[in-house]
Amino acid sequence: MLDRRMSHDDLIDHLVRSTPLSHGEAGRVVLDVLAYFDETTEEFVRRRHRELQSGGLTNADIFERITAELPYRAVAPPELSLRQLRRIVYG
Repeated sequence: MLDRRMSHDDLIDHLVRSTPLSHGEAGRVVLDVLAYFDETTEEFVRRRHRELQSGGLTNADIFERITAELPYRAVAPPELSLRQLRRIVYG
């Protein structure tokens, strides 16, 4: 993680100059964003399923929403069927 932080010093410096964030806060933001985009498709599907389920949505609505969100990931995965999404969540 330290190597990753060092490789993004220019971004951290930019955030410090352009926002009210301190150097430490900007570093944490960068690391959080990178971790978000490092998430695999399977991790994303499971996380979103949990989040949407806790919000009271039904599986039909959840899988429809996840299907709509997947193409907008940083590196869009191949299109997944409802069956494939269910397998990711339930094994």
